Amino acid sequence: MSNAVVDKNVPRHGSSLQQPRLPGWAPYALIVVSLALGAGLGTALGMGNPFQMGLFAALVFIIASYALGAVVEGGRQARNRLATSLVWVCFLLAVVPLLSLIWETVDRGRTVLDGYFLAHSMEGVQTILPGGGAYHAVIGTLEQVGLAALIAVPIGLLTAIYLVEYGRGRLAKAVTFFVDVMTGIPSIVAGLFILSFWIIILGFSYSGFAGAMALAILMMPIVVRSTEEMLKLVPDELREASLALGVPKWRTILKVVLPTAIGGITTGVMLAVARIAGESAPIVLLVFGATGINNNPFEGAQSSLPYYIYEQWQLGNEASFNRAWAAALVLIAFVMILNLVARGIARWKAPKSGR
Repeated sequence: MSNAVVDKNVPRHGSSLQQPRLPGWAPYALIVVSLALGAGLGTALGMGNPFQMGLFAALVFIIASYALGAVVEGGRQARNRLATSLVWVCFLLAVVPLLSLIWETVDRGRTVLDGYFLAHSMEGVQTILPGGGAYHAVIGTLEQVGLAALIAVPIGLLTAIYLVEYGRGRLAKAVTFFVDVMTGIPSIVAGLFILSFWIIILGFSYSGFAGAMALAILMMPIVVRSTEEMLKLVPDELREASLALGVPKWRTILKVVLPTAIGGITTGVMLAVARIAGESAPIVLLVFGATGINNNPFEGAQSSLPYYIYEQWQLGNEASFNRAWAAALVLIAFVMILNLVARGIARWKAPKSGR
């Protein structure tokens, strides 16, 4: 019989191959201890701001997680816990201000937000007294955003189709470059362009349509980019199969490519609408504001929710502050509804999974 060679580095039978691990409740216990230490030390040091105490508690949690992991689990798992703790802390730092903003807006806006506020304008209302509403601003926002979408969506959709299906050479590169440039322009620049061209040079008056044109400039590159990416996701096999049957290219795009990508395209359009709904700089320059109801966006000054918020906050009294918070709550709800609709359309039109 040959003698078996025994490797001393191989653990013997019955020895554990797993390193010790912290129990599952350990992170939660560390969170409780860190919050307690943060509150206690923050109070002792005179930190009256809860956000400062939270930052201190987060620092304690990160250090304690790494130290405890290094002692019990070893350096590798300790570094993993350090990275995980940093990710969670950064996530909370991003979410807490958002939740705080929503809470503050709901808490202050609900005091005057009711059916009367949504059904009346500020016509004949003394700004220092309670009363009035934002009906004229809601109408203005809906009309201006709707007109901007009517202008931007067809142009953006056709531009994206050209870039994906036909675009070759220098012209396509130039269009792509200018779309990228338009994506990053400040909203005030779009407003100044329409102000100088439409109102000063051509001589038209301030109106909701002027504001809609500025919003369309901001919306167009978003529609182009989102549609372009969705069209690129359509498999080339679908195009080739249609062309192989003798279908013209324009009909292939209309009957095969667009229906396949319609879910993503619609989602991108809805997100672009949500993006421009809260723009205030072009509206302040071009719409000019109105206290009464103007249902004609092509003639005369109009209001909008962003302008209404700015206008009421500028007045500087308690009643106007309450109206500004209520209008801000309406605007947040409008944007949130658009985002939920976009997510619903994306899920409805998403490709069905297999068996």
